[in-house]
Amino acid sequence: MQRKSGVLRAIAVIVSLALPTVLAVSAADARIGGGFSSGSRGSRTFSAPPSTSTAPGTASPFNRTLTQPGYNGGSGFNSPARSRFGGGMLGGLAAGFLGAGLLGLLFGGGLFSGLSGFGSILGLILQIVLIVFLARMAMAWWQRRNEPAYAGASPPGGQQSFSSSMGFGGFGGSSSAPLQIQPADYEAFERLLGEIQAAWSNEDVGRLRLLTTPEMASYFERDLEQNQARGVVNKVSGTKLLQGDLAEAWREGDADYATVAMRFSLVDKTVERASGRVVEGGDQPQQVTEIWTFLRHPGSNWQLSAIQQAN
Repeated sequence: MQRKSGVLRAIAVIVSLALPTVLAVSAADARIGGGFSSGSRGSRTFSAPPSTSTAPGTASPFNRTLTQPGYNGGSGFNSPARSRFGGGMLGGLAAGFLGAGLLGLLFGGGLFSGLSGFGSILGLILQIVLIVFLARMAMAWWQRRNEPAYAGASPPGGQQSFSSSMGFGGFGGSSSAPLQIQPADYEAFERLLGEIQAAWSNEDVGRLRLLTTPEMASYFERDLEQNQARGVVNKVSGTKLLQGDLAEAWREGDADYATVAMRFSLVDKTVERASGRVVEGGDQPQQVTEIWTFLRHPGSNWQLSAIQQAN
């Protein structure tokens, strides 16, 4: 009995640590991107972008990406899809946790076959939360381990300020071939912020494919399909950029990349598809800070390549 009480206390501690993370994701999972960090930043996918005044903390590691660890600037997308747990050793670790838990449940042993008293619904919920928490910790460790040595390095030549009507200011990227970002580029970034939110709200898949990379479009399409399966639609309106900083910009092969921290306001609500009844959010504007990476090929316009959540 005493042993069981100790196990209960241990689980309670783990759940108390995990629930804020789980709730934070669920509270932000309506707007485009689902509150996840998704996409690719070329060879810097596993390198944290430098902090800025708009996003002084760190950017969350990617939950969804097609880029493999060790990618150095080639085509990169060498798998049609990746689990949200990631790939390689991380995928095996997460699958191991999940497999152990499910097998334990099937054979009546609970999550690691030692918690036989948790065969109830509450026990199942606690086990799922534990699996999610452990997987997220493993993912964060794995992605930190694979960050290149230059991650977070200061840009050569010091800080260079930009000014424009939309309030962007920042500095050049930490690359041997830094890319100069012009006022017209900042205008394009702000325009894409609004246009992508509008296309998402209108469930306009064709428009999203034009404004984002194929990888990002695939994530958005999947999220829209999940909304349709739930019988809801996410409506976003009134998107307004409040502040923005350039974190880094660089050229990689024939592609240009620019990572920008943006703080913006928007009205975000989810309504029942059949009745129009609001089921999440409301009409009050909320502020969001995210780090968006844009990609441009020669002769083409900028496209959204990644969204990362700001910590």
